[in-house]
Amino acid sequence: MLILAETAAPAAASPFAVLDWVVLGIYFAMVAFTGFWFARKEQRDTTDYFLGGRNMPVWAVVCSIVATALSAATFIGAPQITYNGNLSYLATHVTLSAIIAVLFVGVFFIPQYYKHNVTTVYELLEVKLGRGAKQASSAMFMIGQVFSGGARLFMVSIPAAMILFAEQTHGEMAVAIGVLTVVGITYTLAGGISSVIWTDVIQLFIFVGAAGIALLLLINRVPADMPTMVDTLHDAGKLAVDTGASYDAGVLLINTDQKFTLISAFAGLALLNIAAYGTNHDMAQRMLTCKNAAKGSLSAISSVLVSVPVQALFLAVGLGLFIFYQQPALMGDQMPNYKPGESHTIFLQFILREMPAGMKGLLLAGLFAAGLSTLNSGLNSMASTLVNDFYRHLVKGKSPRHYLFVGRAAMIFWGLVLGAFAMLCVAIYDPTDKEQTLIGFALEVMVIPYCGLLAVFFTAIFTSRGNSFSAIAAIFVGMLIALRLDPAVWTLVAKSVPADAVFDVGNIEVPLRTRFDEMAAWCRKIAFPWRMLIATLPAFLICLLGKRKEIRTPEVDATGSPLPVP
Repeated sequence: MLILAETAAPAAASPFAVLDWVVLGIYFAMVAFTGFWFARKEQRDTTDYFLGGRNMPVWAVVCSIVATALSAATFIGAPQITYNGNLSYLATHVTLSAIIAVLFVGVFFIPQYYKHNVTTVYELLEVKLGRGAKQASSAMFMIGQVFSGGARLFMVSIPAAMILFAEQTHGEMAVAIGVLTVVGITYTLAGGISSVIWTDVIQLFIFVGAAGIALLLLINRVPADMPTMVDTLHDAGKLAVDTGASYDAGVLLINTDQKFTLISAFAGLALLNIAAYGTNHDMAQRMLTCKNAAKGSLSAISSVLVSVPVQALFLAVGLGLFIFYQQPALMGDQMPNYKPGESHTIFLQFILREMPAGMKGLLLAGLFAAGLSTLNSGLNSMASTLVNDFYRHLVKGKSPRHYLFVGRAAMIFWGLVLGAFAMLCVAIYDPTDKEQTLIGFALEVMVIPYCGLLAVFFTAIFTSRGNSFSAIAAIFVGMLIALRLDPAVWTLVAKSVPADAVFDVGNIEVPLRTRFDEMAAWCRKIAFPWRMLIATLPAFLICLLGKRKEIRTPEVDATGSPLPVP
């Protein structure tokens, strides 16, 4: 269970000054003004509200994709990764697997979405496999978005609680989560996807600038030149990249317990990124706001080229923090005279203890920019999916303004759901687990919905097989296998059973908690990229069992929005 009170010392030791609050106030005022400004333009229908009239410039879409992909998990979690480990995450997940994924999505997925003029990516499955496939996929996306969006909201609430309260109990965390949820709902509600994209552009520059300032301050605090710092990092193994393979008596072994390796980059990590860019409407929705498929594909590919140096910047901050807090021989008299806290708050600790007045506010504004950019995009995409893939089929023949009103109501609903799941994450995340990072935590929850979704999209796009029934079966099989292999599930089950509960094994009573803890330990030997691969393959085979009916092209209304397929 997360006990945040133990990491409250930085906030208590160096509270926010008036100037810090002024800087944060300016940031939130700017966010509110941005939402108001884009609300001035009349949103005539759901095409305007959810797709920006398909008229957004590529460069703005690229910035929005990058801002959505990074989130608070990157702001806090990327420094944690290099503080604890090395550059494997940058080489494998951020660079290699992401480039493979966006090229794949840009060539095969996005042209299909534009060809069939879809509002949500799941409408393609209705065309190919039937309405049941679309609605099952949409439902799985929304479930997955609750997991990932709630986890990210939880992450950004940690610093919010640290600056608001001396101790971060569950009650204080609930207040922080509530404040951030209300702010995110308010300015996303006003202007739709256009507001989301343009706000993301501004927030991207804010949190990248904040990371750059932090890195420069870190370098300035270390009493050594750059070659000496690089040598120190090299000797500590911080600049290495894990291959994911080892040899035992001349036999090549694959290390499935490692998350970010060169081997996993070509397997589970590549699949995870393909699912993130191609089947997650939160990301794909931005690509659909461009004028045509070519520009949509260009925005996806360009986003990774921009994301690599941005992520490298945050990882470099983690390397600087490693030197600052863990290398007394290099730091000398400049070594901090306090014990660093848990690694998941190490960057926040540096900000709150070491930054001068005003800089704290600027750096935390960057963090909130990262968190809110993900929250507002998630709310818009979930509302879009709920309205277009479900509500339009249940309530037909209403005016465009009616569906626009329902879309805004759906956004409020999903905001409350994400806030509730963020509170659950307070109990799920264990900061004492040295193998668990915030980024790993965020990525692991995505595996659960992505396995079945990716299998269904592969079937729809690359084969002539599959139907609604086989797609529904594949989605559930993928989800169940992913859940079966997730150690967090077994840990939660272990906590939920009575302490004295036992079961018989050959006339020997074994405590249930012990058994479930053993299952969790076994699952930890299979890192989430390999769980992605293991669960996707059988889901794909199951989806192939269905016989494809004729391909149907949906009719469109006067605005170009697809009408429900009977």
